[in-house]
Amino acid sequence: MSRHPLVKWAQRSDKLFITVELPDAKNVKLNLDPEGNFFFSATSGADNIPYEIDIDLHDKIDVNESKASITSRHICYLVKKAESKWWRRLLKQEGKPPVFLKVDWDKWVDEDEQDEKYDESDTDEDIKEETTSANGGPEEATTASNEPGTKT
Repeated sequence: MSRHPLVKWAQRSDKLFITVELPDAKNVKLNLDPEGNFFFSATSGADNIPYEIDIDLHDKIDVNESKASITSRHICYLVKKAESKWWRRLLKQEGKPPVFLKVDWDKWVDEDEQDEKYDESDTDEDIKEETTSANGGPEEATTASNEPGTKT
């Protein structure tokens, strides 16, 4: 049976930041579908312990504009929303979120701060020059412009 790694998330009106905390991840697989299904699997550790996440995001996403970056400590996903709007929560399901899902307070910006000048260089720092598109192929990363951010 697979385990669940710690997953941190934050949002802006047009995108999601999803960070999977899994040191030394191997065999990383990501599948995003336009309806919002987010599937992640990988192995980690000397025993190649399997980890897996299969969640339904709150709304539709743009798979072609979504990117991933894998480092030795974590896997960062920049998921582009299909519609530029604030989500009330990350998941479609109502109620208490899974225990492995946490808010990423380092990237959190309140919705009412959207009109304030906000430097996103820290939040996009995890998405390095070499990224992977949502379909798994390598592609050149684009740097997000400085734009206002808000809460989840």
